Amino acid sequence: MTTSTTASAAQLRIALTATVIVFGINGLVFASWAARIPAVTDTLGLTPGQMGSLLLCLAVGSLVALPTAGWVTGKLGIAHSVRLAGLISALAGIGIAGSLSAATTIGTAISLFVFGIGIGLWDVAINIEGADVEHKLGRTVMPQLHAAFSGGAFVGAIIGAGLANIGVGLPAHLLVIAGVVLAATQWLPKYFLPRIPEPQRPEGEPAPPKVRSAWRDHRTLLIGVVVLGATLTEGAGNDWIAKAAVDGLGVTNANGAFMFATFVLAMTAMRFFGGKVIDAFGRVPVLRGSMAAAAIGLTVFVFAPTLWLALIGVALWGIGAALAFPMGMSAAADDPKRAAARVSVVATIGYVAFLSGPPLLGFLGDVVGIRFALLAIGVPIVVALVLAGAAKPLRKGDNQSGE
Repeated sequence: MTTSTTASAAQLRIALTATVIVFGINGLVFASWAARIPAVTDTLGLTPGQMGSLLLCLAVGSLVALPTAGWVTGKLGIAHSVRLAGLISALAGIGIAGSLSAATTIGTAISLFVFGIGIGLWDVAINIEGADVEHKLGRTVMPQLHAAFSGGAFVGAIIGAGLANIGVGLPAHLLVIAGVVLAATQWLPKYFLPRIPEPQRPEGEPAPPKVRSAWRDHRTLLIGVVVLGATLTEGAGNDWIAKAAVDGLGVTNANGAFMFATFVLAMTAMRFFGGKVIDAFGRVPVLRGSMAAAAIGLTVFVFAPTLWLALIGVALWGIGAALAFPMGMSAAADDPKRAAARVSVVATIGYVAFLSGPPLLGFLGDVVGIRFALLAIGVPIVVALVLAGAAKPLRKGDNQSGE
């Protein structure tokens, strides 16, 4: 395990810039794939259900990587973990490109599974680095880092749409993205905060008490439940707002897409400015306010009789969904010595909800309609609001070891 040295102001600025870029590239990579999913469906001749099964391979890969990511970052360090994650993601991208060129579904599925492993490790590692930079700066920056991810995803989606319009094939697109990922993830981590090894225990000195697993740490699990509500809120919005607007309000597909764009824009803007809000009012009050805003926005959207009122609800929903996940990552990393394991646990819980929640809402939507099915996420939102106090920053003297 390694710890950060005391960093100068210049090192902190450089580390923050590098971390922002790595977050942005992570979003760029994910959206570059997601924006071209229709092309994958056409290339492999898949039905929507078969494409859904293929996408599960990516989700399973991430869920395999996330629980072990804390251990990996503890052994390799953050910089080398990002390099490894970038290498895995780039190789998987090359595998996807080759499999699509050969029109092999099995090869694509295997490559997507490996891609999910790379993305999962990448997510945990950069969140730990972001939390470390945040601690050293003494101000909240995690929301801005997640705004960089959202911005990178927006750029990736635009690039994907543009390349599709001019007829550039997905294999060529993915090969270029793989090259960008490989170059960036091998180079940028050298600008992360410097770290030195933990001091060696003198010979003959008794070993310190064994630290309890992060999966048995009460506070970490409660933060995980809060993040679960937040990620389910965000994931449901990403997957179902456009469809719910079209089916429930009878608007056009273009207006449904505009509704979704409003949600994403509200989230990104709130993440960009959210650090100052958290520093001004405190993590727990902002977390509670976020969940309240999400609940109100969701309710307005579901019951709104007009497009414009629904649009207001969607914007409020996006504002409410923006900050909870970044704040959960910050809370999990409050104790730097336990940050890797605890961020891994909280991220795993959050991603389970993010990946599994929206499909379950789809099944419920078959029964009651997708617009009213969205009301089901009101329950985890309320639970997150009630448990928000678990994210209270640790103070000196608090038990941080989990013992």
